[in-house]
Amino acid sequence: MKMRKLWRSRKALSPVIAAIILIAVTVAVSIAVAAWMGALTFAFMGYEDISITTVTWTPNTSLDIVISNTGTKDVTINHVEINYAVANVTRTLPFSFATSDPDITLTITYDYTNGAAYDISVVTSGGYKFTDHFTGGQDTP
Repeated sequence: MKMRKLWRSRKALSPVIAAIILIAVTVAVSIAVAAWMGALTFAFMGYEDISITTVTWTPNTSLDIVISNTGTKDVTINHVEINYAVANVTRTLPFSFATSDPDITLTITYDYTNGAAYDISVVTSGGYKFTDHFTGGQDTP
């Protein structure tokens, strides 16, 4: 008789243990999936942002622009445009520009006119164009 009671109690515990194991496995898998999805989200959620902080105009021959990577992603600068035409930059392009890098100065050979309006754009490999408006001979945007 004792053996029969013991056998019944073991049978009764088996579904409970199985349910606990299934719940534990489900929780572990859901935590792993949440961590994986979170890592994917952080990798793809950065953004590019380039700012032209200053422009120094050399009389009628060239200009120096100082750019800053103010976004959360490293970017690759493909080219620079002045009034929506590709400009001649003395630095080899394309080049990578990390968020941790200091501001970078680019020298552009361009025959400008004092007082004329210029749209200066920095274009990244992601296809983003960051444009500021300047007046020839004035150093601030």
